[in-house]
Amino acid sequence: MTDKNNNNEDIVLYEVTDQVAVITMNRPEYNNAQNSAMTYALDAAFRKAVDDDDVKVIMLAGNGKHFSAGHDIGTPGRDVDQTFDRAHLWYDHTNKPGGEFLYAREQEVYLGMCRRWRDIPKPTIAMVQGACVAGGLMLAWVCDMIIATEDSFYSDPVVRMGIPGVEYFAHVHELNPRIAKEFLFLGERMPAERAYQMGMLNKIVPREFLKEESMAVAKRIAKMPRLGLQLTKQVINNAEDLMGKRSTMDMAFGLHHFAHTHNEMVSGDRLAGFDGKAMAESQKQQQKEKAEAGA
Repeated sequence: MTDKNNNNEDIVLYEVTDQVAVITMNRPEYNNAQNSAMTYALDAAFRKAVDDDDVKVIMLAGNGKHFSAGHDIGTPGRDVDQTFDRAHLWYDHTNKPGGEFLYAREQEVYLGMCRRWRDIPKPTIAMVQGACVAGGLMLAWVCDMIIATEDSFYSDPVVRMGIPGVEYFAHVHELNPRIAKEFLFLGERMPAERAYQMGMLNKIVPREFLKEESMAVAKRIAKMPRLGLQLTKQVINNAEDLMGKRSTMDMAFGLHHFAHTHNEMVSGDRLAGFDGKAMAESQKQQQKEKAEAGA
């Protein structure tokens, strides 16, 4: 599971201990920003864990200071123009014109992959520390449980680009609808304590105990029968879909790509001129203004 743009270093790490597979994103120098190489490596790791009958529970982690700063929109390893062996039956995006370019790509690597991982027939736990931003939310939200550090924070600032949230649009299921509007309209950081109060997180722990506590939970789950766990997960996921989760996602994904196309027509750039650095700077400025206002 290597990244050709990262000197063939392992972009995703994989280990199994006591029936628990730990899958770790390994781009700490870029705060685990997700390029396609990482996405496909994650998919391969999830497949490996599913195929291993000795694995009862899967944990997802991010190496370094932050869980994930989101999708890669500006690192040297950005690979939006590259072709990969696709996991779904979507055609290659790289030679497609206009809005079809991103629409086909993101059906595959963002919406498609996340839905695929949400339906993994084994319990999944996200271990979140530091930043869980935009595309990072998508990775945490597909997991069945989220155990997070006290210093973790959450945000989806892409409305700043004129885009209605990230592609795996689960905001109104993870948060009360009015809080989801606040979360998106302001794009501000939500601290761990409030995310816990909103029901987004299962447990908050000190950073130094994150893996220990997560592993303890995973081991307790692993004592349950495999089929019972799978059927329980299927029931709850199906109930969410009956409440409109999948339909909302389809609608939001279409509007998301209308926004991309509009941006390109108006400004010549799909992301309205924002790259990773510009988004980070805008977030810092927002935090500074909020602090100065005493909010």
